[in-house]
Amino acid sequence: MKNLFILFLLNLLLFSCQNQPQENKENTKPNIIYILADDLGYGDLSCQGQTHFQTPNIDKIASEGITFTQHYAGSTVCSPSRSVLLTGQHTGHTPIRGNKRDEFGNWPMASEALTVAELLKENGYATGAFGKWGLGYPGSEGDPNKQGFDEFYGYNDQTLAHNYYPYFLNHNQDTVWLEDNAGAGRGTYAPIPIHEQALKFMEENKNKPFFMYYPSVIPHAELFAPEEYIKKYRGKFLPEKEYKGADEGAPRFKTGGYGSQPESHAAFAAMINLLDDQVGEILAKLKELGIDDNTIVIFTSDNGPHLEGGADPDYFDSNGPFQGYKRDLYEGGIRMPMLVRWPGKIKAGSKTNHISAFWDFLPTATDLIGAETPENIDGISYLPTLLGNENQKEHDYMYWEFHERNGRLAVRQGDWKLIRYDVFSPEKTTTELYNLANDPGEENNVAEGHPEITNNLLKLMESARTESEVFTFNK
Repeated sequence: MKNLFILFLLNLLLFSCQNQPQENKENTKPNIIYILADDLGYGDLSCQGQTHFQTPNIDKIASEGITFTQHYAGSTVCSPSRSVLLTGQHTGHTPIRGNKRDEFGNWPMASEALTVAELLKENGYATGAFGKWGLGYPGSEGDPNKQGFDEFYGYNDQTLAHNYYPYFLNHNQDTVWLEDNAGAGRGTYAPIPIHEQALKFMEENKNKPFFMYYPSVIPHAELFAPEEYIKKYRGKFLPEKEYKGADEGAPRFKTGGYGSQPESHAAFAAMINLLDDQVGEILAKLKELGIDDNTIVIFTSDNGPHLEGGADPDYFDSNGPFQGYKRDLYEGGIRMPMLVRWPGKIKAGSKTNHISAFWDFLPTATDLIGAETPENIDGISYLPTLLGNENQKEHDYMYWEFHERNGRLAVRQGDWKLIRYDVFSPEKTTTELYNLANDPGEENNVAEGHPEITNNLLKLMESARTESEVFTFNK
């Protein structure tokens, strides 16, 4: 009888093991969550020195992971920065190099573009994007569903993403009408349902490796937040800044125009509070699903702080120790906070001065999962830095081009950074050289005192790009 009982237990154990979800066995590859804030400056986090408000959940990524102190956005505005992130190519090579539109919407990324989402999908990942897209309208070649994402929910058009109570959002090929936002209605604050869909994606894919791209629209203008958040900051940041914008009946009302905001300071703090809460809910969901230790979470921003819709970055010291804002190629426009958390893999509370950029994410992702990295990219994997290894490769140089404001260029090599403004008007073109090691605020132009370095960087700037038929770098 005893032997029969033991045999019964062995069979029961064998049956139990055979009937475990196969996905759990196979999910040895790490999940990847990439959270991209919109126009959040280097100094807009309390872990980066912000004193007007706190960001405890985002700070947790830093305290439990690593902070990159010299990380750069792909561009100084939305669409090209996202194109750089997804393709691993800087703005001299990436398909989308400016905020250009055609009659249907944002200029679409071409079908031959290879994105990190496509590479991860080919390697067994479920892929989802939740937030702002801006790289091609529904049905175009740049549609997120045609660029490697199984699921997209949010704003397809980045201009419509200016408005927090929009008429509709996009879910793959479907239009999701927000009935309580009709007319002047403010029933549904769009970042909330977008966030809910992201959490749902995590739940549905907990048993398989997933890549979740979370390009939040916060804190881009307009400066709107739910009343429950604004009331927490009302009257705390005086004198308030009032902004008069596009209200009901005005041109571009809810189609890209920024709505009026009498409490811009309170609204800005409220928006980041909400974003921080959402980051906290993502981290909590990882623990709830039992996949926290097998998930790498990256948090950064697409470019520097904006000056639109009532925003007041000087009041909040949003660009920290740097000069420049969104649309600048000074450090304030392109140097971003980047925080990365991976429990048990990344040393908690660590910092690195490794110079990195958006175009490094794609090769880092392929390195992370042992996949082949495309040859025609500009990025270098920063996985060795994440894991504390000493074999980290370094960039020979970093390059940016900006097609608005009469043309702007920048190149960094080591500690030296060269910036040129008004490049479309040779008689106005400026040439500025800074040594970021001793002048991170770019206050002292030393171009005249270092002609050889200046000339070498000018030559490097000229060779760093290839021509684009669509994004021609001229007037």
